[in-house]
Amino acid sequence: MLINLTFSLSPTKLLCPFVRFISESKAMASSAWRKLKKALKSKLSFLSNSTRTPTPTPTPTPTNPTTFTTENARFTTATPPPVPASSSSSFSARLSRSFSLHSSSKKCAICLRSLRKGQGEAIFYAECSHPFHFNCIADNTKHGNLKCPICRSKWKDVPFQAPRTAPNFQRAGSLHAHVSPYNVPPVQIEAEHFSDDEVLSDVSPDQSLSSRPHAITVKAFAEYPAVSASESFSKFGVLVRILAPPLDNTLPHHRARAPIDVVTVLDVSGSMASKLILLKRAVNFIIQNLGPSDRLSIVTFSSSARRMLPLRRMSGSGREDATSVVDSISAVGGTNIVAGLKKGVQVLEERRQHNSVATIILLSDGCDTQSHNAQNRLDYLKLLPTSIFPSNNTSREESKQPTFPVYTFGFGSDHDSAAMHAISDASRGTFSFIESINILQEAFARCIGGLISIVARDVQLKVRSASPGVQILSTPSGRHKNKIFDQGHQAVIDIGDLYAEEEKEFLVFLSIPVSSAVDGEERLENTSLVEVSCFHKGSVSVDTVQVEGERVEIRRPPTLSPIDQVLCLEVDRQRNRLLVTETIAKTQRMAEKGDLKGAQALLAKQLSTLLTTASSQAGDDLCNQLEAELKETRERMETRELYERSGRAYVLSGMSSHSWQRAATRGHSTTILSQGGNSDTSITSSYETPSMTSMVLKSQILNLAPRE
Repeated sequence: MLINLTFSLSPTKLLCPFVRFISESKAMASSAWRKLKKALKSKLSFLSNSTRTPTPTPTPTPTNPTTFTTENARFTTATPPPVPASSSSSFSARLSRSFSLHSSSKKCAICLRSLRKGQGEAIFYAECSHPFHFNCIADNTKHGNLKCPICRSKWKDVPFQAPRTAPNFQRAGSLHAHVSPYNVPPVQIEAEHFSDDEVLSDVSPDQSLSSRPHAITVKAFAEYPAVSASESFSKFGVLVRILAPPLDNTLPHHRARAPIDVVTVLDVSGSMASKLILLKRAVNFIIQNLGPSDRLSIVTFSSSARRMLPLRRMSGSGREDATSVVDSISAVGGTNIVAGLKKGVQVLEERRQHNSVATIILLSDGCDTQSHNAQNRLDYLKLLPTSIFPSNNTSREESKQPTFPVYTFGFGSDHDSAAMHAISDASRGTFSFIESINILQEAFARCIGGLISIVARDVQLKVRSASPGVQILSTPSGRHKNKIFDQGHQAVIDIGDLYAEEEKEFLVFLSIPVSSAVDGEERLENTSLVEVSCFHKGSVSVDTVQVEGERVEIRRPPTLSPIDQVLCLEVDRQRNRLLVTETIAKTQRMAEKGDLKGAQALLAKQLSTLLTTASSQAGDDLCNQLEAELKETRERMETRELYERSGRAYVLSGMSSHSWQRAATRGHSTTILSQGGNSDTSITSSYETPSMTSMVLKSQILNLAPRE
């Protein structure tokens, strides 16, 4: 116990306030008196030692105060009338006999049992330096009592105890190896290593989805139905569409899809203080919508980072513990994004068991104030682990460590949108721009709605030339990795994981030669262009499933009829998407250089081009969304101040969404309510899946309900 006694009287007279205090306490119940004696024994033992050395006794002044100062409390009492030396000595002797000076006889003030170490019980030292059995004080505080039972000082950090049914395994590297990690308050002790993840569910994984021969649907569309036999075509487009199956309604939801390990990395710097209520509500929404096979860890960061919750299954007790941790979060300090992400990566890299999918959700409202370089504000990203920023791998060999997708959420006008976009882009995640904190929960809902609906993993799309002379020129696929090999006769696109009913479309550009006769034979009426197929793993299975797609053919007549020249709208709309995306990326680079007028002129030109295309004039939904996006981008680039405040983040979020063909939240609203809700419109975000829409709707309905 750390106690500092400041007094102006002799030790003998210093004992007087305790004499009066104890005398007046004789009316207390005997049990309370015993507790009080035990709690005060160290103080009184110190005073008893002091009285052994005879000291002169000056005449006291009744109004002279005696001050006792402890680490967290200060008590001042008026000096009472003097007590005769003989009485004081006798009383001190009785106290010495009552309280042993040996530390091994110290007892918990709650249960009155020994506090001796090595007896298999955790000892909790409060910030006021008073020790208790951890279980005793945890039971005492869980009912809302946040004051020390001895000195009554109010605690800032209270002990936290998970239910006794929590798994009993030990933390690697823990200072208290005999204590279960869930019996140690996360705010008090953090393990050096994070190999303390909760064991996975014993439920055997369901194989029904992975065993379906046509779990994924693959379709292909030619740009035109025919090409003249006497002509070649240098950039003929073929659209390949891949569609994931829906969730199996015959199974519980958490068994019909891949279980996930999620680490939320939350900014709790001082600027978050006014947003904590909505942040906690949004994170609690995630907690309530994860399944019993999913695991969640919570990391917070300000000037430094701390893991608040190890990977816990979101069963009943896991949800309770996670909710308690979220409710205890407070905001103070600077912003250290690098430290937060490193801690989140450490949780995933050091876990003993692995769910099928692992991801990180990063939330921040500011710029990194601890790691950034004033000369190059993104230079600090080189400090990030290669498992979320692969370009930091200085080795020539490709890392065997898997890349963990980071879904970044930046809100307000002060967050570092360039860094958030770069982090998500490098790790195969998406960047959401939350202009209004009020839609944070809906943004989380959209993200988590997709993550808890993964039905296919490690998806690869393969395209093979089906005729001599037909060559694959390019496969623009955004941020999805692609490779063309075998002299242009084969191509592979790495798609990754697919959400339930998620659809992605890719254009494959071909070179088609003149149709010539072979060995004196007549020209063929048809030319096979490509064959497409898909390979993937099931939601939980490690077995690879092959899905054969279609063979794309076109006719090769001598002359083209009007019907042969009808453009395929599916191909046209994808051309428009690629052109608009490229234009927006180019204008973003121009805006960064200060050329806002040039950027606006280019956007206006692209808008005019879009409106003249066949798919746009046919009223295609995607073209309508592209038109709205071009207009919104122009508005947010009108002035430098507007671009800095929201334009950059809006554009980067849109680029992230298009690059991965996956929904992300942008701007200040996300309007989905249409089932008798209060909204006037029903606009679904681009690339949004039914699971995402359902989860956002659930969030909106929850927000409309009255709160207690």
